[in-house]
Amino acid sequence: MRTFSRRGMLGLGAGAAAAVSLAGCGGQDSSGGSGHPAGSGSDKDAQGGDGTKAPARLIGDGSTSFTGKQPHQPAKPVPLEPGQTPPQFVIFSWDGAGEVGNGLFPRFLDLAKQHQAGMTFFLSGLYLLPESKKRLYNPPNNRRGASDIGYLTDDHIKATLTNVHRAWLEGHEIGTHFNGHFCGEAHTSVKWWTPKQWRSEIDQAKAFVKEWKTNTGWHDLPALPFDYDKELVGGRTPCLLGQDNLLPTAHELGWRYDASSSGGLQTWPVKKKGIWDLPLQQIPFPGHSFQVLSMDYNMLANQSVNSTKAPPANYPGWRKQSAQSYIQGFERAYRTNRAPFFIGNHFEQWNGGIYMDSVEEAFKHIANERDKGADVRLVSFRQFVDWLDVQKPEILAKLRTLGVGQQPTGGWKTFLQPAASGAGTGAGTPNGTASGA
Repeated sequence: MRTFSRRGMLGLGAGAAAAVSLAGCGGQDSSGGSGHPAGSGSDKDAQGGDGTKAPARLIGDGSTSFTGKQPHQPAKPVPLEPGQTPPQFVIFSWDGAGEVGNGLFPRFLDLAKQHQAGMTFFLSGLYLLPESKKRLYNPPNNRRGASDIGYLTDDHIKATLTNVHRAWLEGHEIGTHFNGHFCGEAHTSVKWWTPKQWRSEIDQAKAFVKEWKTNTGWHDLPALPFDYDKELVGGRTPCLLGQDNLLPTAHELGWRYDASSSGGLQTWPVKKKGIWDLPLQQIPFPGHSFQVLSMDYNMLANQSVNSTKAPPANYPGWRKQSAQSYIQGFERAYRTNRAPFFIGNHFEQWNGGIYMDSVEEAFKHIANERDKGADVRLVSFRQFVDWLDVQKPEILAKLRTLGVGQQPTGGWKTFLQPAASGAGTGAGTPNGTASGA
């Protein structure tokens, strides 16, 4: 398997120094035109996705607010019955979640709305902090105000606020991608941060969301419609580094999951240090004997060796290859062990935007299968762990016996029956799909 998870390509927010380039895989592409306009509404009312209004109770300086139960949530999950086939969960997630004038944030909100799907947006806290206030950020092992992703322009901060506001009201989850995105092997990297340093980074990421009005001076704009202290239950680290020392802090804060592991298999998840570990996964890579990590950057790294502007003649083939990689990953899970499928992306325009087109194609394919009757659920990470947390431990343990590409022995009706006294695990049988690394 070639994952390229520890090095990557950083996009720059408009107004950032153009010198930053090869340092991480969770940056924000900056190409595009003018900023997306800020949203309408007031601090007194929050416009719900169904057109209704809920009274808002402002929090702190009015940057965030409590508006009641989040709209557009799935029904309360219930445990699987003995012999019941588990649903196929698919989670699309976005690192950074900044809108920089390229229209990608609203594009995928529109797509999700059209297909009644949930997603997770891992917001970088710095995307709500003006560059003029950058010294408010004190990153561990780095100079004050430093960041390996660019600070956004005022217009792009407003556009990001608009889309984060909309995303939550339309039922999506707002997680965190932390702040400065420090990668690599140097002592400045998140790889070496201690649990105490992770706590500092998290506290700052939350503060930049909870105090954006104070930091920007834009008190006439509407509050975000959620309490971030309660909303934030998971994240993804820069370049998938530093999880071991993050987890104790995440557990202390009451987080429910972490999506920072690299190279996970398409199998049912486990907990690490009390936190659900929901990794990016190894999926088929058409035309190759190795597999690729389920993220746009890793498609790019394998296709164009980190170049975001490779020769355009390659784009059609690469676009098809990356779309089919996601589709084959979905099909493999759905037709065998029903392991949840995790997909990560960035709002980027690498290689002519082919990776945005390919993830949209895969998304539509999966939604179409659901609409034709497949028990497929397009949800956020938080919605998925809501389901996990009500399942019987013995059922989840049995699901974990199924390897990549393994079908349950005797079918689901037989496989998920209570085990007789002294019976074995009843592991599944391979369907011929390779599961190697």
